[in-house]
Amino acid sequence: MDERRDDNGIVLTEEQLRRRRARSIAIAMVLGALVLLFYVVTVVKLGPGVLNRPL
Repeated sequence: MDERRDDNGIVLTEEQLRRRRARSIAIAMVLGALVLLFYVVTVVKLGPGVLNRPL
């Protein structure tokens, strides 16, 4: 099956595929930065002892 074919049968150009990949990478980077931000805020707010708590 053709990799450039979308589910509804539309064939994407190389430019569209490149832009889709760039968007996906940008979304992944923003999501990763948000996770890191939440982690840092949690450690700063609760102190480093939050990492040594019993499970």
